[in-house]
Amino acid sequence: MGKSAIYLVLFIGLFCTSVCPAADRPSIVIMTHDSFAVSEDLFKPFEADNDVTVRILKSGDAGAALNQAILSRKNPLGDLFFGVDNTFMGRALKADIFEAYAAPGLKRIPDALKLDPTQRLIPVDYGDVCLNVDKAWFADSTLSPPADLDDLIDPRYKGLTVVQNPATSSPGLAFLLATIGRYGEKGYLDYWRQLRENDVYVSMGWSDAYYGQFSHAKGGTRPIVISYASSPAAEVFYSEKKIDESPTAAVLAPKTAFRQIEFVGILKGTQMPVVARRLVDFMLTEAFQEDIPLNMWVFPAVTGTPLPDVFARYAQQAANPVVLDPEFVESNRDRWIEAWTEAVLR
Repeated sequence: MGKSAIYLVLFIGLFCTSVCPAADRPSIVIMTHDSFAVSEDLFKPFEADNDVTVRILKSGDAGAALNQAILSRKNPLGDLFFGVDNTFMGRALKADIFEAYAAPGLKRIPDALKLDPTQRLIPVDYGDVCLNVDKAWFADSTLSPPADLDDLIDPRYKGLTVVQNPATSSPGLAFLLATIGRYGEKGYLDYWRQLRENDVYVSMGWSDAYYGQFSHAKGGTRPIVISYASSPAAEVFYSEKKIDESPTAAVLAPKTAFRQIEFVGILKGTQMPVVARRLVDFMLTEAFQEDIPLNMWVFPAVTGTPLPDVFARYAQQAANPVVLDPEFVESNRDRWIEAWTEAVLR
């Protein structure tokens, strides 16, 4: 080997010793859904303190990702799973894929969000799925925006609403559960049949509903859409021009919204249980909780977490949302979706 080659090898070795130490670190893997988003350098302090690299394994939507975690439980694909929500919580607990962990940060989380007494699933964030309306469309109309779910079946609102299919969409499922919480198991299908008669449009997912069919989007014609109570804040934040008022509004009358809560759990079989517990703790620190609103557009679970101004001003919470027992949802979810499909799509 010539001198120049030797110098090159020495240089690369010195460079990687000082600049690339993370290459030799073990990885701790967070398995999650495709909508998971955090700031680029959020995990850097945790990685330095624990001499690890945090790797994010996105595995489809929340339901698909959970199914993968369950199917791979004998040889887990990750160390933690983030993104089980209360619509699939019963399935996750029944599969027994998580380790119990009494995280100290649970003391700072409201009891209403702590749905798992076994402490296998730790609340991280929450948001309300609800009706959103195009304010400009209604301002130009003689019709007032809907104030309640009952308005959607009024003939005056015919052809104005777009929802998501609960079999393929997380907010679609949440809205179906909202109607079950509101009208009960005996009444929700009658409500949906009336929605069908009133020409409700069913999209496969949130993106098509919000950016394709909603009248606030280019080419959309329907001024009522199922989205989140934080969506008006996102409209202000992402507006190309500076605006002081959101062009959309959330409808949050009693029992019109479903509170969706997301959890993190340590997967059984992790080879890094101590670091995994520390990572759960990190996700309940102010640094992580403050990062949630402008990345995932939901509320942080830890009480007292400072909110960014745009979120504090324009994101809302329902005072009286629908919250169903996770075991009740797990026992009936598939039956409800099948019955919904029969009533609405066939």
